[in-house]
Amino acid sequence: MVEHGIHATQAIVTLDVALPGIIWGWMITLNMWAKSVGTGVILVGAFLLYRHKKEEMPNLRWMMPLIAFIFLNIFLLFTLADLHHPYRMVNIFLHPHWTSAITVGAWMATLFTGLIFIMTAIGFFDAHPNTRKNCALANTFRGMSGFYEKVFPFVVFLAIPVTLYTAIIMAEASARELWQAPAEVMQMMWAALMAGSAGLIFISGNWSREARRDLALVLAIATFFSFMMYMGEYFFSFKSAEAEATLAYVHAGGAYNTEFWFGMALGFIIPFFIALGNMKSDNKTLLKFAALLALIGLYMAKDVWLKIPQMLNLS
Repeated sequence: MVEHGIHATQAIVTLDVALPGIIWGWMITLNMWAKSVGTGVILVGAFLLYRHKKEEMPNLRWMMPLIAFIFLNIFLLFTLADLHHPYRMVNIFLHPHWTSAITVGAWMATLFTGLIFIMTAIGFFDAHPNTRKNCALANTFRGMSGFYEKVFPFVVFLAIPVTLYTAIIMAEASARELWQAPAEVMQMMWAALMAGSAGLIFISGNWSREARRDLALVLAIATFFSFMMYMGEYFFSFKSAEAEATLAYVHAGGAYNTEFWFGMALGFIIPFFIALGNMKSDNKTLLKFAALLALIGLYMAKDVWLKIPQMLNLS
């Protein structure tokens, strides 16, 4: 609440009062969800390239970074759109404060996205040797296969802090006991593996059966442990009265009870059993259905988990 302004210096004096209602809404939910997909496809893709020959997954080398690039830009777009003064974001790069998780995260995400773009171009022109044969830039990217291999381990390393730094920002929020750093870090990591495997399932139609089985395995493990994380908080969160009051919004009769349990069923329970069954019988259509449900349910779960701590008054 503005108390008064000083016109000569353009300074504004404000009172530190509680903001009513939900401040971080659907934009931040979409932000975190897209980041999980963008970083997760890199992490899961690295696992698959370690386990299988690239010939078994012919489109992975360029589709993996392409998916990551698209979703990382969605993540950055909605981060920028949510700021009250988006033009001020340039100060993160011109006048960085390295003690800020937001500054460190923005630099890492920007570097990560730039390297992903280069990997997409190299992978695409390698996979399509006859595309734009007379283009000097295309031929330059074709000749950079060695760079792809060298930079990929660094990109995989960057994917981990990029997907986790949001958990640190949430844990720094005052009087939000449900957002605790250890639990949020693990939730973000499992969400990335879950969203990454789901994203890659949609492009795995011409892959070997063994590669798809590994994708189903990652999806099953990620949905299981993600569900266990949420259930641990749901049933055993006795660390503070505020955490219990927050979870009342998803307990029986709570305002977000229906959305929470729809998210758990669609995003975790059903995909877990489908993925588990798909490891024995290779059903591409059913596995894609499980991937779609996982992405929808993950969004719903993240939406609830983001909003309910904001429902309590800070005063």
